[in-house]
Amino acid sequence: MFPERFSNLPAYAFPRLRALLDSHAPGGSVVNMTIGEPKHPFPEWVPQVLAENVDGFAVYPPNDGSPELLDAISAWIGRRYGATVGPERIMTLNGSREGLYNAAVALLPESKAGKQPTVLIPNPFYQVYMIGALSAGAEPVFVPALRQTGFLPDFGSVPAEKLDRATAAYICSPANPQGSVADRAYWKELITLAEKHDFTIFSDECYSEIYRDTPPTGVLEVAEEMGADPERVVIFQSLSKRSNMPGLRSGFVAAGPESTKRLRQHRAYSGAPLPLPLQRVAEKLWADEDHVVTNRTLYQEKFAEADRILDGVPGYQGPEGGFFLWLPVEDGEQAALDLWTKTGIRVLPGAYLARDVAGENPGKPFIRVAMVTPKEEMAQALITLRNHLYQ
Repeated sequence: MFPERFSNLPAYAFPRLRALLDSHAPGGSVVNMTIGEPKHPFPEWVPQVLAENVDGFAVYPPNDGSPELLDAISAWIGRRYGATVGPERIMTLNGSREGLYNAAVALLPESKAGKQPTVLIPNPFYQVYMIGALSAGAEPVFVPALRQTGFLPDFGSVPAEKLDRATAAYICSPANPQGSVADRAYWKELITLAEKHDFTIFSDECYSEIYRDTPPTGVLEVAEEMGADPERVVIFQSLSKRSNMPGLRSGFVAAGPESTKRLRQHRAYSGAPLPLPLQRVAEKLWADEDHVVTNRTLYQEKFAEADRILDGVPGYQGPEGGFFLWLPVEDGEQAALDLWTKTGIRVLPGAYLARDVAGENPGKPFIRVAMVTPKEEMAQALITLRNHLYQ
């Protein structure tokens, strides 16, 4: 018998999209703008580093990360955020999704004050947040991230009874799908709320290195400035977007000493460490910023192109970071179907990234468009999209 808490889950976003579109022929040359899979080149030296360390496939890799990789990540955190996080507070991951899920299982209590705990989740959201909450036996509480709240969740608006039962809050900045960025004031307010109601902040920052002008503030730097309990904050990072290496499956989690101990213990029983040659590649990637600057410049050019093409579209708001456009439409599902059957452009209905709450789905009047194709191809697709949907 399957656990009842998983019995009413909707299909994952991309199987839902295939069910919506694949029985229809595309209306033109196919342009896939659905999945956030980076297409920019990764550093040309990666194959050489891999070749130099290929003998590492002959040994079991360090489960928590090699000392050299953990040192490289610790140094990057210091450079990027000005925060002091030693390697003993870091664990490597097979991509950030592994950590986002396992943190809920490893760190969250089964009850709080004798009641079922809650986990606060932005709505729309990356779907692993909900599954992590359910696997930990918690009640997911979906907090709308709407235009009027800057497309970030207002966790302080959650009823006190649910806040008192909260054990964690997931937050993504820059946000997937809206591209909104939590500023210093937002982080301070959230940390203060977490301390008041005694919950942990799970901060998904995998898009942090793709932004327009100003590096997004990270929760670690604000927590350290505030003197918050190191156990209050857990951050998740990845090389998928920063370094254009989604297939490397390399990320990390950084947390307080006790949380890291528990995460490492959980992984010792259930996790799969990154092969050592791939850890050597990751070590070099975290130590190098030149390729990150080059990558970010390409996305900044795409931001400017999208702003130019979509200027005047009612409700258009260019993203502050990440590489998604969150475009307003009357009905995202119908818009996605129309685009596919009439133009061949494939986008994701916003409702597939959100949950209905009280009969409302905050993603329904949006489509998510991934700006991962080459700039010229992206620009032509956006012109076609604009002319089809907004004129």
